[in-house]
Amino acid sequence: MKWHNALVALLLLLAVILGLRLWPHDTLRTWFPSSTAVYDANGRLLRLTLASDQRYRLWVPLEDISPTLVDAVLLHEDRWFYWHPGVSAWGLARGAWMTYVRRGNAQGGSTVTMQLARLMWRLDTRSPGGKFVQAARAAQLELLYSKHDILEAYLNAAPYGRNVEGVGAASLAYFGKAPSRLSLPEALTLAVIPQDPSRGLPGHIEGSAVIGKDLKLSRDRLFSRWLSRHPGDAGARPLFDLPLRLRPLSQLPFEAPHFVEQVLAERRLDGDSDMRVATTLDLGLQHSLERQVRQYIERSGDRGIRNAAAILVDTRDMGVKAMVGSADYFNASIQGQVNGTLAKRSPGSTLKPFIYALGFDQGVLHPETVLRDVPSAFGPYTPENFDGHFLGPVTATQALVRSRNIPAVQVAARLANPSLYQFLRDAGISRMASEQHYGLALVLGGGEVTMQELSGLYAMLANRGELRPLRLLATQAKRGGTRLLSEEASFMVMDMLRQNPRPDDAVAAQPSRLPVYWKTGTSWSFRDAWTAGSFGPYVLVVWIGNFDGAGNPAFVGVDAAAPLFFRIADALRAERPGLAEPVRRNPPNLRRVPVCLASGDLPNAWCPQVGSTWFIPGKSPIKVSNVHRPVVVDTATGKPACPPYAPGRTRIEVYEYWPSDLARVFAQAGMPRRAPPALPDCQGGGQPAGDPPKITSPLKGSTYQIRVSRLGSERVAFSATTDAGTRMLYWFVDDAYLGSVPSGQALMWAPERTGRFLVRVVDDQGRTDSRELGVGALE
Repeated sequence: MKWHNALVALLLLLAVILGLRLWPHDTLRTWFPSSTAVYDANGRLLRLTLASDQRYRLWVPLEDISPTLVDAVLLHEDRWFYWHPGVSAWGLARGAWMTYVRRGNAQGGSTVTMQLARLMWRLDTRSPGGKFVQAARAAQLELLYSKHDILEAYLNAAPYGRNVEGVGAASLAYFGKAPSRLSLPEALTLAVIPQDPSRGLPGHIEGSAVIGKDLKLSRDRLFSRWLSRHPGDAGARPLFDLPLRLRPLSQLPFEAPHFVEQVLAERRLDGDSDMRVATTLDLGLQHSLERQVRQYIERSGDRGIRNAAAILVDTRDMGVKAMVGSADYFNASIQGQVNGTLAKRSPGSTLKPFIYALGFDQGVLHPETVLRDVPSAFGPYTPENFDGHFLGPVTATQALVRSRNIPAVQVAARLANPSLYQFLRDAGISRMASEQHYGLALVLGGGEVTMQELSGLYAMLANRGELRPLRLLATQAKRGGTRLLSEEASFMVMDMLRQNPRPDDAVAAQPSRLPVYWKTGTSWSFRDAWTAGSFGPYVLVVWIGNFDGAGNPAFVGVDAAAPLFFRIADALRAERPGLAEPVRRNPPNLRRVPVCLASGDLPNAWCPQVGSTWFIPGKSPIKVSNVHRPVVVDTATGKPACPPYAPGRTRIEVYEYWPSDLARVFAQAGMPRRAPPALPDCQGGGQPAGDPPKITSPLKGSTYQIRVSRLGSERVAFSATTDAGTRMLYWFVDDAYLGSVPSGQALMWAPERTGRFLVRVVDDQGRTDSRELGVGALE
């Protein structure tokens, strides 16, 4: 019967133990806050952060720890770990005998489980009472957790000198590798440190830290015991005679600080607790960018250039490959810890490529469309070019490459669904004010973007109009993009940017198999200098300026930012000879068509210079050029002749019929064009049709506000551009004739009442234009 009671008692005990084991309780990992190890795309450590308790501690599953290290720890610390219930009576007795009877060096006789208990509950085990509490806690651990979990927790909590705890952090900090890749000398060194972590690592050879004499002796004694169990490792003995180099904690990697801090901040917002973070950054590319930025700042200090930022993005997967947030992270005088790639800044002219792309998609123009670089007013907004001059007729390609402001604003004023503002909102540009707040000034940098947002926009051009989000983490899915531009429009803009000549003429003369597509920008008051573009698979954005917004006349995109942009591009091409542009097929709905170079339209029979341009069938504007027109001239008088034409007495002369505003610019530039002669009625009927007048004032859809007391005296200017063959303009308001003026002059009208009016102009050839005008009253 006694055996029956004993069996019942044993079963009850096993049931209690099993119940305690299965009862829900926190894992041992939750007791120890963890550091975060951030790696680049190739597995190189960028930073090991401190845990919340200011310790370097990196939890590693037992299966990912070198079996050699595990065996060495148990051999050195607790050979009977798998056989005792958490407390070793023999170990405690031996420790008490050595400490209290023989008065030798204090020995605790603690098992691995007891040592874990001391670390978890911060126990003082130097007294018999403390040792008893430690043993009780060890028994508690054995009841609640498996041997596997206890050993894993101990290896991740054991002290390894200074504020390093756990084999994961120790292996990474001292040897720069994961604990699964430790060599035998390294594993045995880590196995003996926890018994006396205060020994430190005092030795140095050629500036590198090496293990000290005491630590080496302790490791070598363990190796002798190791050989008794693993005689096959005797061949490793010479390795133990070599000095073992360790990395000092002061030399822990602190790479790409702005990038790493952004990654860590975003993980905190997302609630991500993963201790190992694999990023998209390439440390080799990062060092290249940092080196070029540092050298450029050192050489440009005499111009007041003290700070810069740069970001490199791989357009194939949108991974950020390098990020330099400032010229010097540790320089407080330039606010070096600010991440310049996240700062909102005026982009200057770097948004112009997207204006032309939208214009291509909306059928406003094609790359060889001739635009007017002439003094222009858009309501109260009267933009000027950066150099203060006007070029007259320029092609869209020339206007973009030479960064002319007036043509860009003209194109932007004709955009609809989407406008540039709507396009930027769709592209995810953050913190934008209302569209009315910017007006057309948005074209020339009136808004603000970050470098990361701008790099995403230029990557969209490289990816044929498909916007994709930037990736900082290697684990982020490569999501599909959102199409904001057509393939054809993106291709044409990239082709235009490719024609932008480098600022350094000597290098520009050398052919390159790797084209560069780039654009500069300069913000108002010279506060920001930009260069953004792409080469090979990368998009690069460079910024020069001051974080406090202080201006500097040297902050001009082409002079300050472009040289750094090309230094980086050239360095990467030299370091990576195989760098090549991703293979991308030409868009299917794209054609080459001939155009008259003077007008950008299809050539007529009298166009002297014919070129070609990209053309989107069904979208791009198309008409026959009428700039060059024939005039039948009497050879005797030199004046236009009337039919019938006598053989041998007439000749055909071709004249350029430029609109009045362009003819005025030619004259101001000292390049007047030969004025076409006035044609007699007999010949004018046979001429190609000229352009009708185009009203430039009043503005389309505008409303003029006039004080009541000034109705009838406040005047509104009516003006229009005309064809070169036009001599007079006739103005009407609601079909009431106002008067006539020579071509190129304005007519003044004083409204006597408020309301809506229809303004109409007719030239001397009967061609007409009209628009509505509103007049309001102010008290």
